[in-house]
Amino acid sequence: MPKTKVQKKESLEKLGQIIKDSLTVTFVNFHGLSANDTSALRKGLSSAEVGFFVSKKKLAKKALAEAKVSGETPELPGEFAVAFGKDQIAPAREVFVFQKKFDGKVSIVGGIFEGAFVAKEKMLAIAEIPGRKVLEGQFVNLINSPLQGFVMALSEIAKKKTA
Repeated sequence: MPKTKVQKKESLEKLGQIIKDSLTVTFVNFHGLSANDTSALRKGLSSAEVGFFVSKKKLAKKALAEAKVSGETPELPGEFAVAFGKDQIAPAREVFVFQKKFDGKVSIVGGIFEGAFVAKEKMLAIAEIPGRKVLEGQFVNLINSPLQGFVMALSEIAKKKTA
């Protein structure tokens, strides 16, 4: 059933607000996704504090043009949605998880990162960045590594002196 002018205006306003308020917006193509898979996708994204909004491509292009984002708008093939959030990496990372899970039925086709349009390849690279807690753990391990080596060296010296 076609959308009314009022519904289109509301969608356009919501998209504009999403683009304005979000640190990162990931453009998503979701072709051939069943209703159960869509529910699982929405629930998974929601638990990671990532929003998911489905829109007509014409409305999305109009909202993107009005938002005056720098760069060139990427191609928007198939069924179109945006994943968005307050975290810079979470929208892309969480969609990427479902891209692997649903085997081609969900895919990243581009996005907006740091106020500029980015192509699919860059959004995929952003999606592969580990989460903040993982990065913090890796950092702690990196700091701990030299100390651990030093303690082991002292331990070996102590063993030689007592032997």
